[in-house]
Amino acid sequence: MRLKTKLTITAVTMVLLPLFLITMAFILIGGIMNEGNTKNLIYDNTRYMRIADDIFEKIGQDIASNPDILTDSAYLDKINEEVLMEGGYVIVRQSGDIISYNGSSNDDNDLTLILPEYGSGPDHLSGFFYNDEKKLIRQFDFTLSDGTNGSLFIVFSLQTLIAPEFFGYMFVAMCAILLLTSLILTAWTRSGIFKPLGELNVAMQKIKDGNFDYRLNDSMEKGEIGEMYRNYEDMRLRLKESAQEKLEHEQQNKELIRNISHDLKTPITTIRGYAEGLMEGVATTPEKQQKYLKTIYNKANDMNNLINELTLYSSIDNNRIPYNFRKLNVADYFGDCVEEVGMDMEGRGIKLNYSNLTAPDTIVIADPEQLKRVINNIVSNSVKYMDRNDDHGQIDIRILDEVDSIRIEIEDNGRGIAQKDLANIFERFYRTDSSRNSKHQGSGIGLSIVKKIIEDHGGYIWATSHEGEGTTMHFVLRKYTEPVTGGYDEQNTNS
Repeated sequence: MRLKTKLTITAVTMVLLPLFLITMAFILIGGIMNEGNTKNLIYDNTRYMRIADDIFEKIGQDIASNPDILTDSAYLDKINEEVLMEGGYVIVRQSGDIISYNGSSNDDNDLTLILPEYGSGPDHLSGFFYNDEKKLIRQFDFTLSDGTNGSLFIVFSLQTLIAPEFFGYMFVAMCAILLLTSLILTAWTRSGIFKPLGELNVAMQKIKDGNFDYRLNDSMEKGEIGEMYRNYEDMRLRLKESAQEKLEHEQQNKELIRNISHDLKTPITTIRGYAEGLMEGVATTPEKQQKYLKTIYNKANDMNNLINELTLYSSIDNNRIPYNFRKLNVADYFGDCVEEVGMDMEGRGIKLNYSNLTAPDTIVIADPEQLKRVINNIVSNSVKYMDRNDDHGQIDIRILDEVDSIRIEIEDNGRGIAQKDLANIFERFYRTDSSRNSKHQGSGIGLSIVKKIIEDHGGYIWATSHEGEGTTMHFVLRKYTEPVTGGYDEQNTNS
């Protein structure tokens, strides 16, 4: 339920529920009072009328025997005392406007001025005089023995039409009703608004303290509160994911620094050792000196490749790898790459085989520098983890035609990769169990860089391997086809 609806229901209930309960209390208390031993709920006005009629009947009988009896103060006092017991008093007026008797303890001059004239009859005032005090007045006209006309008035003071006990009961009932309404609305508001907000506050405190596992049950909440719960849950999951990524990134950076430190230390130690050998005259023959220099050159290349990997890793991390795409002839480009790689393999004592099964005019769109990096990284990785005890290391590079694309295979006869590791070797910083125990520990970013570059070229890459036999890297690039309606001017496209 939406918060606006809840507040509307609360406002309406605050008015209607007490009115309904007060009405029910009125009916219930009134029924009990009318049927019980207490006084009636409402004073019966006909009762005052009957009292007055009884007194008038008695006065009529007394006048029949003594016409001047209403001039007797003692007689009038006796009647007045009887009326006083019922909450009224007697007034006697003679000769039109002379008040000969007033049984009220207070001089009610205002009332005497508005009394009806002689001859109005006993039925003239069967109702109320609605002045400030609300009087019920009955009139009895008489004639004295000397012919003087007069009127006797019985006045009942009606302070209220409702019994005082009823007001007491209703006051208690209304207090109870208002208290009950307040408790009901408070409990409903607390459970529907304040309790969820309190839970949300606790959850936010957990987030502040770094606890991203505290969940809120949003399935029970609807409206704005439910939306706040769901927004909190989305925020919690994103913050948790971000925190996990941050921890993973920090761990990866630590591992990268550790791996790079090892990878830099090894070639530096080798270079320093061979350089010292040359300086101290250990290499006495030209052949040995040439061997030392070649080793220093190879280790320097390894360091340069590692530094290039770090530079490219930073670009990948920021998604800012510079590309310079152009049309490349497959035969010419890969022929040059193989020739360059072959010189290095020859120096390492590894046999390199190359075959191109594509048409001579096959074209691809690629960045020559980044594509060469892919080949060098894969070949370097094969050499690093070949670990053969004999001198029969071999790498085969094959270019295959697949109709609208070409597939490049780079196969080695090294120790191979376990099947459980194949799916993960392109992940950043991932290294197999065997590579961790190898003397050639890498940075763990070479193949992830390869995958990123191939995917940015619109291709895809995968690996197949058999332990003890070797590994083959496969990647696919789409061919370029000249448009039918126009030529394609060779140009560079930066991305």
